[in-house]
Amino acid sequence: MFGEKAQISIELIIVLAAVVAIVLLLVSQLQKTAEQGTKVFDKKTDSIFKEIEDI
Repeated sequence: MFGEKAQISIELIIVLAAVVAIVLLLVSQLQKTAEQGTKVFDKKTDSIFKEIEDI
């Protein structure tokens, strides 16, 4: 009986570790995407301001 509980706990720890790893991977991907979006937004904003200055 005790061996089964220990086995379940180890399996649960492994599953939780895998979930944490996936979450960290997703978070890092979202950060990269956000950084790219910020760069695009900054370039677009700069071009809009340049056009406004030309008017």
